Amino acid sequence: MTHDALRHELHLLHLELPKNGLVAWTSGNVSARVQNASGGDHMLIKPSGVTFEELTPGGMVLTDLQAQVLESDLSPSSDTATHAYIYRELPHVGGIVHTHSPYATAWAANAHEIPCFLTAMADEFGGPIPCGDFALIGGEQIGAEVVRVLRNHRSPAIILQNHGVFTIGKTPRAALKAAVMAEDVARTAFLATQLGHPVPLSAADIDSLYDRYTNVYGQKKAATGETP
Repeated sequence: MTHDALRHELHLLHLELPKNGLVAWTSGNVSARVQNASGGDHMLIKPSGVTFEELTPGGMVLTDLQAQVLESDLSPSSDTATHAYIYRELPHVGGIVHTHSPYATAWAANAHEIPCFLTAMADEFGGPIPCGDFALIGGEQIGAEVVRVLRNHRSPAIILQNHGVFTIGKTPRAALKAAVMAEDVARTAFLATQLGHPVPLSAADIDSLYDRYTNVYGQKKAATGETP
């Protein structure tokens, strides 16, 4: 995908955040790994403090993976160092999404993982959505916590104590899907706890469901180019 096409895609993906109730005002962001001309990696990310209505494809900020701006008059997101750290440490990640979606963040405020009560959650996340420790915004601490928890973990999502949600994917669209699904299962899990004592799925059933969803569900990946 060309840089211009990726800028256009990122613009459209950002518009999905408020559409799906994942953000308020200017909070939240999507980024993408970008290969540079010499074969190394840069990234594109949302500019800081710009409303989603004001975003444009050209407004996406290009940085290196040390979070240094390479091409823009706009300041990048305050989460840029976090995204850059994740890209450096997890080379399979091609897109990252950050939100403060209300139900998932409510679990984070309680420093509690989101339990795997639902088949849909076993499908998408392969078990509970883990809760990472608290880390301050602005540097690499959040990125380090995301990497610590998600490295070798099946879940593409993490909630961070007292903060919000980060999701990763092979593409920005895959990371966005994980963010949408994380809020959906967080809401249902919360409602279930209000009704009584929901029953977690067994580890064996989670493994079976995750394998089916990953390897059988949907159309052939070669035909669609997408994850299930």
